[in-house]
Amino acid sequence: MASSTLKPGVPVSLQELEPSSEMYKQGASLRVTGILKSYDMDSAVAVIRDGSATLKIDTQHLRDISFRSGSTFQFIGELLIRPNDDAILQARVGRNVDGLDLNLYQQSLIVRRRHEARLLSSRSA
Repeated sequence: MASSTLKPGVPVSLQELEPSSEMYKQGASLRVTGILKSYDMDSAVAVIRDGSATLKIDTQHLRDISFRSGSTFQFIGELLIRPNDDAILQARVGRNVDGLDLNLYQQSLIVRRRHEARLLSSRSA
């Protein structure tokens, strides 16, 4: 029997997901957070935004989520990059996180990355 393990999804801001970013990789397991800009029920594609950055989310595998424009959502999934550099996150987990302070969340990502970098450098020393 094949073993299937879920990857945790590296927290990343939408601004960081550009073609020149090291996180912009085919199949990268990511955790993204943003405000729902639109949702198409026929294609099951949502678009979230954070500031001026947007990302398409394939929600076809999600259940029991009520999509409401203007609400804040967090998704975990794998990044699929199409030939024209159009990216879409194939979500396997999604949740409404209304009430989350996006600015504070961005600051916590920065602090987390600094801490992880210090841990890595202390282990290699």
